[in-house]
Amino acid sequence: MSPSILRRLDQLAVLLLLLWAGAALGFGIFSAPILFRELPSRDVAGRIAGLIIGRLDWAAWAVFALAGLSWGGRWVAEVKDDLVGPIRLWSAALTVALLMCLASSFILTPKIQAIRARINAPIETLAPDHADRVAYNKAHGLSRNLFFLRILLALGMAATVGLLPRKNPEAAPEALS
Repeated sequence: MSPSILRRLDQLAVLLLLLWAGAALGFGIFSAPILFRELPSRDVAGRIAGLIIGRLDWAAWAVFALAGLSWGGRWVAEVKDDLVGPIRLWSAALTVALLMCLASSFILTPKIQAIRARINAPIETLAPDHADRVAYNKAHGLSRNLFFLRILLALGMAATVGLLPRKNPEAAPEALS
């Protein structure tokens, strides 16, 4: 790929990562606390927040996958020489982000939904040591942690996309001599 195409892919990756991180932070810091404070029931607030998080999860899949386009064009040509470098670190961050999306979308969210469907009552009506409430709190806490870790990964990846190499080292003039 040419350096100009890579530069455009980098700009697209930065834009998408920052947009998603901003939407996620906006929800996590501003909207969610208001939902839980203003709505008459924490259960209703949790259901609405869960729907929003579900959409943010699917958006995260798209954003991290599209950000991978910036990485994909470089991997084969650039990874040969560096033991640890920008490509490998970015690859690790991208892999971890996609694994978090997988865990959130296909493991934690269905588990939370199954618990809610099984009890068919607000979570706070259960005793604090009830098995369903404990399982719900554990899954919800892990989901929340993965959500904020993905935000940090998105911000870190957006900040470091400019460090990814734009030239094929084998095509550089000094490599030919």
